[in-house]
Amino acid sequence: MGGRPIRAVIFDLDGLLVDSEPFWRQAEMEVFGSLGLRLTEVDVRQTMGLRIDDAVRHWFDRSPWEGAAPEEVERSITARVAELVTASGAPMPGALDAVSLCRRLALPVAVCSGSYAVVIEAALARLAIESDVAVWHSAEWEVLGKPHPGAYLSTAAKLGVDPTGCLALEDSFNGAISAKAARMRVVVVPEPAAASSPRWGFCDAQLASLMQFDDTLLRSLER
Repeated sequence: MGGRPIRAVIFDLDGLLVDSEPFWRQAEMEVFGSLGLRLTEVDVRQTMGLRIDDAVRHWFDRSPWEGAAPEEVERSITARVAELVTASGAPMPGALDAVSLCRRLALPVAVCSGSYAVVIEAALARLAIESDVAVWHSAEWEVLGKPHPGAYLSTAAKLGVDPTGCLALEDSFNGAISAKAARMRVVVVPEPAAASSPRWGFCDAQLASLMQFDDTLLRSLER
């Protein structure tokens, strides 16, 4: 018997369930470009896993622009991402099967995302998993975004499950830190370019994709 049962599974959204990280990069390059800030793919990857207000503040602090307030820029980027997700968002490999597995094992499924509510709603609808997700929570409603643990603690509270009974699945370093700081078990599915980094060592398991997420892994995490 496992010593520490997993009672709920919490999924990150962008880059884990839905292939939306390219949309964020596209939207950021478009919107920042309209403000005269020419960012490259490499530039916008620097803020991956941060809440959009933290990402906007990152660039505003380095290259302040005239005109649009940071809050307007956040809204513009977020609205553009929601449009792109609604039009052509696709599930990440294994994502829908991972959600189905949790449902089959009677494990409540939650989504905890740094994205604002409008993007989460668009993604859940696009993937047609609204009925599979017991609760979802946006870091938009927290004082601080990931890597602060607040969003994960709030998600566990919504589930009614102690954080130590939750398994979090993440793709970003900031997200994984957030979940681990909330005292959850963490499985990370980093993008291929970051997979060989030694910094994932604090996670409980690392997968190449959610296609490797199965009941054998779940049992191994309960020891």
